[in-house]
Amino acid sequence: MAKQSTRAAWTVVLTLDGDGKLHRQVERALREAIRSGRVSTGTVLPPSRELAAQLDCSRWAVTQAYSQLVTEGYLATRVGSGTWVSWSGPTQRTARRTAAASVATYRFDLAPGAPDLRAFPRTRWAEAARAAARTVPTADLGYPDEQGYLPLREQMSDYLQRSRGAIASAADVVIRSGVSASVAQLCAGLRAMGIDRIAVEDPGWTRLRAVIESTGLRLEPVPVDDHGLQVERLSRRDDLRAVVVTAAHQFPTGVVLAPHRRLGLIDWARRTNGVILEDDYDAEFRYDRSPVGTLQGMAPEHVVLLGSLSKTLSPAIGIGWFVAQGQWRRLLEGPAVLGPSTINQATFAELVAVGAYDRHLRAMQRRYKRRRDCVLTALQHELPTWTIGGAAAGLHLTLTHPSNPDTSLLTTAAGDLGTRIVPLRDYRIHTTETQDGIVLGYGNIADNDVGPAIRSLAKAFANSRRRAAQPRS
Repeated sequence: MAKQSTRAAWTVVLTLDGDGKLHRQVERALREAIRSGRVSTGTVLPPSRELAAQLDCSRWAVTQAYSQLVTEGYLATRVGSGTWVSWSGPTQRTARRTAAASVATYRFDLAPGAPDLRAFPRTRWAEAARAAARTVPTADLGYPDEQGYLPLREQMSDYLQRSRGAIASAADVVIRSGVSASVAQLCAGLRAMGIDRIAVEDPGWTRLRAVIESTGLRLEPVPVDDHGLQVERLSRRDDLRAVVVTAAHQFPTGVVLAPHRRLGLIDWARRTNGVILEDDYDAEFRYDRSPVGTLQGMAPEHVVLLGSLSKTLSPAIGIGWFVAQGQWRRLLEGPAVLGPSTINQATFAELVAVGAYDRHLRAMQRRYKRRRDCVLTALQHELPTWTIGGAAAGLHLTLTHPSNPDTSLLTTAAGDLGTRIVPLRDYRIHTTETQDGIVLGYGNIADNDVGPAIRSLAKAFANSRRRAAQPRS
């Protein structure tokens, strides 16, 4: 048995990556810390309750992670002695080389969430940055306005009204570093107002759920079907007054909230004096008809609209916004929140003012539509028995199969071929749903790689079926 060290594992900083279920994130964080040598062999891990408090997650997530890593041989445990690191492997340098080689094996990354980073308008951004540097008043080069750079708020007010059907003045717009930062501030404000629960879509974006939980709010998962969030279920939850919804393009299913449910959701907010946090996810990219307008434009007194540049330009820009009116301006009360740099805000304001942002969006919509069409053609040829969903908008689609294959086997088989995919179940809170599938992102894959990537996925599907058919020893 490995000798136990007196060095406490909880002095090691663990970072959750926000991808997938919380217990899987804890697993990955601990596994990486062990493999890299940051947590050495024999180190005693903290009790599950203490590590859960450090990571701001549930104790269950930590105990599940410990159990899995014991099964894999990274940890050992004994009643009365706690849990300690039992794995002894390669050095940190070797682990880094192995990790780099592992990343390099992903020739095709079909995970959702990334735009086409090759298409970032470098020249136009640089021109806008030079113009902003020349024209930003000296007074604005100090500490930024907590609500955001006024010229950008004015530009966003105009843009959101004409392109998204929102109702917004510059005074209603707040600039933040992204949707996650906006949600964190808004949920902290809800907690301060005495609201302790918030409804979320199931399945939904895992990173956003983690942000919400970090503020102390309890999640109330609400199922999503072919018409979007099942709004009628909100009335069954006593004292529920807040919900987060991706009405224009639900993540990850890709469905649009149906008209009768849009009206039902607004009616619910008015009856309960509640608030709808509307994440305007992927709303700019709709291919077969005009984009759906915002809920906020229908009921600005009960809807806070959120958006960012993460999908339209790049997450590296670090600019997002929300629009809040009426009583929900109280959500801004509390400690000051540092937003993006004034120079970046001024640069984006210039990009919008000269029309370059609108031109970029139109060009990207054409580019993504062509790529989506190529993906659909390839899927119909290579995987004709799979059902495609959510392809009318956005940068991803879903794939399901009548046989409901084991997506763990499929993910492994795809990885063996250098293709990264993400199972639909990774975005679920309630895993009792029997139908699983794949969430396939195509935003950041090169056009020339679409055919080879889908052929690789088809081969992985065939390989996974052979593995599933093999008798277990």
